Amino acid sequence: MILHFHKKTFIALVFFAVISALAIAHPGHFDDASPGTAPAFFLAQAGPTTGRTLRAASPADGVVKNEVSITIKGDYRLIKSNGWPDHAPGAFPRRGNPNTATPQSYTFRVPLKPVVAATPTFGGGWWWGVALNGVPFEPGTGETWNNDPRSGWRYEAATGFLNLGLDEHNAHVQPTGAYHYHALPTGLVERLGGEGKKMLLIGWAADSFPLYTSWAYTDAKNSKSVLRKMKSSYRLKKGARPAQENGPGGNYDGRFTQDFEFVKDSGDLDENNGRTGVTPEFPDGTYYYCVTSEFPFIPHQWHGTPDRSFSKGDRPPGGGGHVFLPGRPSRPALDALDLNKDGIIDSDEITKAPQSLQALDKNTDGKITPDEYRSIPPDGPPPFGR
Repeated sequence: MILHFHKKTFIALVFFAVISALAIAHPGHFDDASPGTAPAFFLAQAGPTTGRTLRAASPADGVVKNEVSITIKGDYRLIKSNGWPDHAPGAFPRRGNPNTATPQSYTFRVPLKPVVAATPTFGGGWWWGVALNGVPFEPGTGETWNNDPRSGWRYEAATGFLNLGLDEHNAHVQPTGAYHYHALPTGLVERLGGEGKKMLLIGWAADSFPLYTSWAYTDAKNSKSVLRKMKSSYRLKKGARPAQENGPGGNYDGRFTQDFEFVKDSGDLDENNGRTGVTPEFPDGTYYYCVTSEFPFIPHQWHGTPDRSFSKGDRPPGGGGHVFLPGRPSRPALDALDLNKDGIIDSDEITKAPQSLQALDKNTDGKITPDEYRSIPPDGPPPFGR
């Protein structure tokens, strides 16, 4: 009996060790989490109840409610929330995402008068925007080919090639416990009455322009025109990826952000997945973004200048692109050359380099000065509360 007991104990210990090793070897989804951040492993799982009261997937196993307030203060719209959705989230941890959803403490702000950027600013390392229920949007991921960020090949979250544990609301959890959306927030949309019946405002981008579902007026300037599902102007590249030692090779199939290219006027939306027109909230017209059912889903860049309150600690951006960090230089020269905004300067773009660089000559004197090619955007006001 004693020998039998020790065998069972030994087997149990070996089993526990193997499971622990697997958990450490495959930490799951990190999005753009800070370097060195380890995922939280807890046994508690989300057990949502009905209505707006949800069972928290937290070590304390407390009851969490959606808390969000949207107010106007001075020249800003302030969005304060605990980051918990107003719908039942999926159960986390789960396969592909071992992280535990926990309440957060957000204070986002967006100016009432957005400033359009000279060129699109790329999202990465910051939250792209925030939904009306206070849950942030995150277009990019932290997963890269061969786990090598230097390769430049970053996986897409919503194309289905990599299991990142998205729930039925196209959301999952960062190691910090932050629940966030990577595509259309279906639970929120349902609570707002569903899409296709009217233009449906679902959130705000970090640059303060509004975010709608893909259903918008056929005639952007006519609110009485028929609603139609807007189509992205991005498409899958044809052929094979470039043969490179630090690249995945194979054909473009949509698993990486770099598998797509922007083709102007091939759809309804611009390179930021937006357009200008009238909306129920802006009858006189505004620039607005759409969440599409195809790439890029959530826009990967901004039409305007993002507010620093969406930064994850003012750290350098990730997500395969760059973003305006107040007080730090942007990369207008690279942006000017990268015509299709895929993060790669290809042979066609090199051929067109002379014309592209002319856009940086702001005073048209035939020269590009350091001030022009290193262009540092104005610092702007400090984040609310600092």
